[in-house]
Amino acid sequence: MSGASASVVPPRSGEMPPAPLQKWRRLRFIPLGLGAGAFLIGIWAGLVRLGFALPGGVTLASAHGALMISGFLGTVITLERAVAIGRWWAYAASALAALAAAVLVTGDAAAAAVIFLLAGLLLTFNSVFIVARQPALFTVILTVAAACWVAGTWVWIRGAPAAEITGWWLTFLVLTIFTERLELSRLLSPPRSSQWTFVLAITLILIGVTRAELGAHSAPFGGLGLLAATLWLIRYDVAMRTIRLTGLARFSAACILSGYVWLAVASLLLLFAPPASAVLSYDAIVHAIAIGFVLSMIFGHAPIIVPAVTGLRVGYHAALYLPLVLLHLSVLQRVVADLFVYADLRMVSGPMTLLAFAAYAAILIIASRT
Repeated sequence: MSGASASVVPPRSGEMPPAPLQKWRRLRFIPLGLGAGAFLIGIWAGLVRLGFALPGGVTLASAHGALMISGFLGTVITLERAVAIGRWWAYAASALAALAAAVLVTGDAAAAAVIFLLAGLLLTFNSVFIVARQPALFTVILTVAAACWVAGTWVWIRGAPAAEITGWWLTFLVLTIFTERLELSRLLSPPRSSQWTFVLAITLILIGVTRAELGAHSAPFGGLGLLAATLWLIRYDVAMRTIRLTGLARFSAACILSGYVWLAVASLLLLFAPPASAVLSYDAIVHAIAIGFVLSMIFGHAPIIVPAVTGLRVGYHAALYLPLVLLHLSVLQRVVADLFVYADLRMVSGPMTLLAFAAYAAILIIASRT
């Protein structure tokens, strides 16, 4: 990723970035900063939702998901896609996503939703542009992922239940990450027939989200699709080879493979403990995906993506494994607490996730400076 990492399609051979892009390139730090702000405020709102009495958080609690997915990850993914395209107009999507996040913080959810919708439409257009330049299965799925963000925002505007909105938005993140891993899997030259298996898995996921299975009493399509896609990626992901290397390559592979574990857990919960059948099964599934899978991917890709997006050098240190372990312990706490209704354990998982992310950022900054 971008936490949810979009595939980077470089300019064509011998093609230099146009002068306007060179002139305005530094402006990308504005949406990046607003996206980071949305992340911090979203975490604050998430702690309030867990039961912590924090000032000013009550009014933002309902915007937690929108701030984290559309505000933070939406801004980062659109920005990464713009860098991949290398055209000044491609940055409009990230500018709108960042603006929507700022508007949402002010409390105007209706206006923010409309702006997020425009950002999603522009991201879809940018993705179609990439398909035109590089027709391939992974670029097509990249476009489908962007369309899922649009769909989720549209049903949000129409007043759909939170589970239906979240289902579309999580599909946007999951398919975006799948796209990058699918692209890199080509290094292993998987059989062409295996692509049809992957397409089938994605189709099942899309059927599940269309049926709003994240809020239903049964989720056979989403559960089977997510499980099939996870098993496919474990079989053909280059991380299965790079885990044998050292340094950053091994760390990234560890993040990716551990993220797949939580994706498999989410798929099994969808199949055997669907969201509407248990008190907190919905919360367990959402955070197994959003924290266990997506944030784990952010940990693994940030040292690679940050330089590509910002131009800043990023270092690596083996101490990064500590916040990764802490992150997964927090997800384990959250899922166990949800399934067995341990309220106190559930509250502790939030600060632990925050501590893991803060430690990760601090170690990354220190490693980069040294």
